[in-house]
Amino acid sequence: MPRIPDIPGSRLTPRSEQESWLKDHVARLCQIDHRRFPGSQPVSFLKTDLAKLETQDFWVCEKSDGIRVLLFVNTNVETRAQNVYLIDRKNEYYYLEGLYFPHHKNPQLPLQDTIVDGELVYDVDPQTNHETMRFLAFDCLVVDGENMMSRPLDKRYGRLQEYFYSPFAKMKKDHPQVTSSHPFDIRVKRIQLSYAAELVFAEMVNLQHGSDGLIYTCVNAPYTPATDENILKWKPPSENSIDFKLVLRFPPLKDNPSQPDFHAKPVFLLHVWCGDTRYEQYDQLYMDDNEWEQRKSSGEQYDDRIVEVHWDTAHNHWRMMRFRDDKLNGNHKSIVEKIIISIADGVEKDVLLERSNSIRTAWKARAAGHAQAPAPMRGAPNTIAVPVQAVAPPLELRYGRLATSQWSKVGGPAVVAGMKR
Repeated sequence: MPRIPDIPGSRLTPRSEQESWLKDHVARLCQIDHRRFPGSQPVSFLKTDLAKLETQDFWVCEKSDGIRVLLFVNTNVETRAQNVYLIDRKNEYYYLEGLYFPHHKNPQLPLQDTIVDGELVYDVDPQTNHETMRFLAFDCLVVDGENMMSRPLDKRYGRLQEYFYSPFAKMKKDHPQVTSSHPFDIRVKRIQLSYAAELVFAEMVNLQHGSDGLIYTCVNAPYTPATDENILKWKPPSENSIDFKLVLRFPPLKDNPSQPDFHAKPVFLLHVWCGDTRYEQYDQLYMDDNEWEQRKSSGEQYDDRIVEVHWDTAHNHWRMMRFRDDKLNGNHKSIVEKIIISIADGVEKDVLLERSNSIRTAWKARAAGHAQAPAPMRGAPNTIAVPVQAVAPPLELRYGRLATSQWSKVGGPAVVAGMKR
């Protein structure tokens, strides 16, 4: 598992006057009526989405294994003073020193207010093992004071390159000494047309950071805050993951049943987020005795943290991958149900690649202005002619549907079957 970067910079004091003003300013720039994190969130890829790739134009890129952030360039029009911040998914703001972004027309002037979407990763040189923190930009919400969210992806990506990255890259080339003060390097993520997924997979071998799937983004759709059905996150079904809150329940002491035995192995409960501050028990995490002893010896807190897990199909239980301290909450229960379907009814890599010819054919037909999709090409894979299932079959899964939990810290009893916190 690649190392996840800590967010650089100085975190602004929560609910301070400065943070409040910045959140209001970001809301105005994004033309939204709330102070929440304005970034978009993808949905899990399902078999029904194969048809979506044939009927609409999508771009595809690798899914970097890092930490999602927005880079916010705030410039005072009158004084030309420029401040740069990172905004994480918990909507916390971090002030960065040492970064400056010049204007695309006149590098002597600063770039105006800009909000760029991207991922912080560690790139590791395979020869020296030297780590370089990088911000991989892939979309933009606002550039040089202009809201781009209603524009299609190709326009947003072009503006990201021309107005944001190119002047910055030229500044670094002409004045390499400025990079010494930069908290991280900046690149724009390379994107391909949707039928070039095989090329993206081939390029992933040469990446210096972790990558665990693909991201498909609809070209003609606007940038949408929160969950966006037009951004598809593909992972191999066996590697799909879910973020829950981990809650530990310890057995009582034998000589004092009113107190928990914190030296014993607890029950590892996975709680699903139901909105606001509400959680319900969903299932249990499996951890064998040796693994628990190792984790316990670290002295690290495990209770009440967001944890990323995957479903172990060989043993039919959830296994821990890592903590997600960058997230304020786990996945919402509605998202969890969709991910469960993607695990049980997902798309394997070979099926995705076999569909590339039909995706390419449909794309070319739209580009040429054809009213109808062309007939299948001679020699094309049989998968082209196979109709896509419109609705996923009903699933009867062990981890099942949500129910009121007797373990709930909100509504349940403090002690159940002798177990308590």
